[in-house]
Amino acid sequence: MAEGFDVRLTRARERYEQAVFGGDAKPLDEAERDLVALEADTALARGRLLHARFLETGAEDAAELRLFERAAQLYRELGDARGEGESLFWVGTVHQVIRQDQAAADPAFARARELATKAGDDLTLSYVLRHLCFGEQAAGRVDTARELLAESTRLRRELSFTPGVAANLIGLADLAATDGDRDAARDLLDEAAELAAGSGAHGVGRWVQEARAELNLA
Repeated sequence: MAEGFDVRLTRARERYEQAVFGGDAKPLDEAERDLVALEADTALARGRLLHARFLETGAEDAAELRLFERAAQLYRELGDARGEGESLFWVGTVHQVIRQDQAAADPAFARARELATKAGDDLTLSYVLRHLCFGEQAAGRVDTARELLAESTRLRRELSFTPGVAANLIGLADLAATDGDRDAARDLLDEAAELAAGSGAHGVGRWVQEARAELNLA
């Protein structure tokens, strides 16, 4: 058996033998559910890897959206609100970030927000609020954008998700600069840089440097 073999596959094998050799088919439904959950988890994980590749190369892989949509469908069938919410967040992200289609992203984000709230999944909720902020900012609704990003940041601080806090502070700095508050923007970028360095988030550290240059706050 391969190292790291998923326990759900082990259980499926055991239940197959229990049914065929032991004459007890009752556990087969549970085994089927295990495998549906495994497929959903795998689709979500593969989609995230493809998104990371997009961020590295700028080239979309059409399989990414299909994987996230498949994961959302499977989690929905399982009644897994948390998994469905996370998958729908990524569906929205493909539309917003890769395809620049906010209208297509909005329904996915709205449902993801509802499901993440229901499931108590504050990490996914923090991501949803961050990306809702981007949509509001693009539409010129700066105050609403700031409220969304501030709430996302609060959740991330509570979760000790330090790289995510640092990333959000860059966005808050951009909003502060939009309001003409360059001192606040500089302070936010300073904190973001410190948090990124302290948590080993070197990619976020590069974003801070890019933001300083874009906002002329070097």
